[in-house]
Amino acid sequence: MKKKVLSVLSLSVAFWMNAQEKDSLSQKKIEEVVITGQYTQQSVNKSIYKVDVIDAQQIKNMAATNVADVLNQSLNIQVTPDTRSGNSTANIMGLDGNYVKILIDNIPVVGDTGLGSNIDLTKISLNNIERIEIVKGSMGVEYGNGAVAGVINIITRKNTSKKISVRGSLQEETVRDNYDLKKRGKGRHIQNLNVDYNIDNNWFANISFNHNQFMGYEGESKGYKYFGQDNKRGYEWNPKDQFDTSALVRYTKNKTTFYYKLSYLYENFNFYNPEVSRNPLNDGMGGVAYESRDREYNTNRWIHQFNIQTNFGHVRYMGDFSYQNQDRKYFDYNYDIPNRNTKSKQEEKSYYKTDVIYSRGMFSNFLDNKTFDFQLGYELDYTNGYAALIAGDFFGEAVKRKIFTYSNFLSAEWNISDKLSVRPGVRLSLSENFNDQYNYSVSARYKTSENSNLRTVVGTANRFPKYDELYTYFVNLNHDVQGNPDLKPEKGFSAGLFWDQNFNVGTNGWRIAYNIDALYLDVKDRIDMVVIKEPSTYKYMNINKYRNMLLSANVDFRKDQFALSLRGSVNGTSVSMNTLNSSSPTDFQYLVQAGASATYKLKNTDTNFSLYYKFTGPDRIYVADGTNGFRLGKVDSFHMMDFIVSQPFWNNHFEIAAGVKNIFDVTRLNSSATATSAHNGASGTVNLYYGRSYFARLMFQF
Repeated sequence: MKKKVLSVLSLSVAFWMNAQEKDSLSQKKIEEVVITGQYTQQSVNKSIYKVDVIDAQQIKNMAATNVADVLNQSLNIQVTPDTRSGNSTANIMGLDGNYVKILIDNIPVVGDTGLGSNIDLTKISLNNIERIEIVKGSMGVEYGNGAVAGVINIITRKNTSKKISVRGSLQEETVRDNYDLKKRGKGRHIQNLNVDYNIDNNWFANISFNHNQFMGYEGESKGYKYFGQDNKRGYEWNPKDQFDTSALVRYTKNKTTFYYKLSYLYENFNFYNPEVSRNPLNDGMGGVAYESRDREYNTNRWIHQFNIQTNFGHVRYMGDFSYQNQDRKYFDYNYDIPNRNTKSKQEEKSYYKTDVIYSRGMFSNFLDNKTFDFQLGYELDYTNGYAALIAGDFFGEAVKRKIFTYSNFLSAEWNISDKLSVRPGVRLSLSENFNDQYNYSVSARYKTSENSNLRTVVGTANRFPKYDELYTYFVNLNHDVQGNPDLKPEKGFSAGLFWDQNFNVGTNGWRIAYNIDALYLDVKDRIDMVVIKEPSTYKYMNINKYRNMLLSANVDFRKDQFALSLRGSVNGTSVSMNTLNSSSPTDFQYLVQAGASATYKLKNTDTNFSLYYKFTGPDRIYVADGTNGFRLGKVDSFHMMDFIVSQPFWNNHFEIAAGVKNIFDVTRLNSSATATSAHNGASGTVNLYYGRSYFARLMFQF
């Protein structure tokens, strides 16, 4: 494996002779701006928070098809797929998607189980994204419930320099060694189209469409047509088909800007049951029918967003208003496998359903003073929905609940000098379901030199329990699994220190930038399902603790047509878990990651070469081992690498790209880190990727 890594790196380095000026450096010359955690749009260098930015050019170079593909390249973010449900969620600092807040244009996204957390990243396309902003650590003052491990803010395009701009692409990918364009074919097929229109000096409109069709991957299974009775029917990665579209209207005049955006997503996901039944036909001829009980999921998501930014005198106001709805329905049907037809079909029911009314408003610049000012804000979230069978049987009916949360937050920004800025903040969250929650933060930025900053951030955040943790009730002869309506919100605390510096090397054109980050995260009252009575009575309880320490460093080199980035991190995790009879060890287990990315553009032809590499070391965590207490489980290490070549032509109106993803053909990882229980044994593998794939893409813009 090491020889493969070195050989591919060596071949790729041969292409990189100068630096990337027209793409990467031209983006840097126009100073990057961020909005996550800011009073107003701010340059990334002056931001009081450490914000990592992935811009549109980087996203294009990756040839990614959704947000999950992009974040997989980031260190300390692991996208965790569920091949049965088709969802993929972000894991930051060892904490799953319940602890990571996902925003689109500063507004939390609706998901199956609520607002902003545990969001399926494959449902967020990239066809109209300007940049992705990432802040690690507890951001409870600014973003409230669920922002425990960090915030991922996806910023969409809302302007163009042309009167009319039309952009689109067609992308075809293999799924490992499978590819076919037929209806029941194989591979992945992506099409998208964007139209921007500057109606006049004040009005702008945009419409976009995206289609992402994944035909599934059989792996060691044998497809939906197979009717052997050895549990090998179906797919390791089940097929799904996504359509999403959006329309935006934006108005700008003087100091007022507002926009309305409507987004719609439809996803069809098929689960093909590996179990096949053999049923005699009793036709006197010995005939038999081979059937399987399959399931189809259909998800509809509507998002209405309205944002306004204006001034009342010198007081700035920014308001976000949103109505969102996601309904994931399903129906079961008996499939006659040899004859390829559906014999019976159940009525379609909602699996998860969530309706959300959300608003967030911020007033700032009260004093109209560059030295000292403060911000006053509010946030309300009214969620009406239910969780169905994934959380238990509920006696055949879904449990419906309403959750209303209202928050006020206040922060002040004091520019003590040209070099030092400090921002303290506090939030009070009121809920009809839980006790009042208080969060606080203190952030500071010290300008150590003209091109260097030292930042420190201390903050807290809470996570309210989810529907399934509160209301699950699944009881039969073999199971007794119950939610707990008396659960308390989890409490997170983080403290971070971040240093960055950039400089030019003499007169030879080299630019170097580097940063060192140190972050500590502590979560108390963690909610877990525990055995309260042997052998099989389970209940959700606030019983565990979680600690994580992260040390990471990046260095970037740029010159002319060449850009190279090197990254590394060490992540230590300590988990305190308890069962009826024992407690887990609390020593830290460490995970090492390293990564590199490089781009080179040929001057004469504008041919662009991009390479992305990421190494994730072995991961060790303590897991429950039935009645035997706890044991130290391990997930194997792995290497990921993508290589992409792109070539523009016809005055940059068209571009073709081709490449290979997952060069080292990573699929399953050996794992002993799955907990056992009274009913389930530990799995020996983790299904992480479906292996090496090849792609070709045609892009056009006018």
